[in-house]
Order: sequence, then structure tokens, then C-alpha cells
Amino acid sequence: MCAHQLILGETVDFITGETIVDTVDERARQKIARFLVEDKGYLKHEIEVRRQITLVVDGKRGTFKEDFVIRPGGKAFMTVIFGPGSLVSRQRSALAAARLIEDYEVPFAVVTNGKGAHVLETRSGKVVAEGMQGIPSRAEALERLQEITFEILPEERLERERRILYAFEVLAERECDEFTCSLK
Repeated sequence: MCAHQLILGETVDFITGETIVDTVDERARQKIARFLVEDKGYLKHEIEVRRQITLVVDGKRGTFKEDFVIRPGGKAFMTVIFGPGSLVSRQRSALAAARLIEDYEVPFAVVTNGKGAHVLETRSGKVVAEGMQGIPSRAEALERLQEITFEILPEERLERERRILYAFEVLAERECDEFTCSLK
């Protein structure tokens, strides 16, 4: 997502109640938040929004914002990344973020454009469900959490994931910003 978006004013975040900048992308995120609560049964306090991951790669610093971290029963079960367009192109970033956002590997990562979705099992990287209805409900998540072991990844693996997320998101964002600025 480029930092240069048409600002439509302000809106109230469905989850936090905070006033935030209103953009076309933010409207899609708010729709996803409502879906997670109203259709999938998650409680608002179980959904963390705009969680920031600070990345340092070869002395260069950047940040990535995870749209939603879902914590039924207090343990991070699933991350959700929104982006317009192709879902496949966001899968690797979603997996890297799910491996970096906590001290353990978050079991599931979802990429969505607000219409479609791919649910990825983080450990294998495989798509295990498609479509918005394929996103696990709160009841399913609580049931699955009983069986899941939360893996702590070795530092070498975490470093690879940082590099992947940095390249796919931070560098790509900077290139997008530089391209947009050069058009002015």
C-alpha cells in the first residue's frame, strides 16, 4: 500500500472507538473488522489493530503494520493482512509477519482484499481455506487452540523472516512512494 492515498476525512475505528483517517483502504479494513465480530463471533477486545513490527535489516530500519491480530482466550491465534488486489502476492509477507509478531509463531495468517481471503497455516505455509467464510470463527479458534503447540523459532529463521518482510513490505513501500513522488 502506498502512503499516498486520497484522504476522505475521519472515521471512527469499529474495534477501538478511536478517530482515524478515512481512506478507501481504511473503509475496507473497517468492513473486515465488522465481519470478524459480527459474522465470526470474535470479541472486540480479542482483536488488536494496527500492530506495528519494527524491522532492522543490515542496519536499516523500517516498520510494518499488521492490520489485525486475533487473540481468542488471550493467545494470538491468527493475523490478518488487508491489501487491495492479488492475495497470492501477499502470502509470503503474511507468513513472515505471523512468525515475527509474537515471541512464538502465530498458527494462522490470513490475507484478504476485503472480498476474497486465503487462510494460511503458518507452520507449513499452505493455504488451508479460501474465501471470507473460510476464516475460522471464534468457536473454531478456541477449539483449535486446545490442540496447538506454539513454536518458538530459532534466531536464524527469524532473521530470514525479517529480511523477507522488510523486502516485500518496507522496500516495496519506499519504491512506491518514490515512484508516486516522481510523478508530481
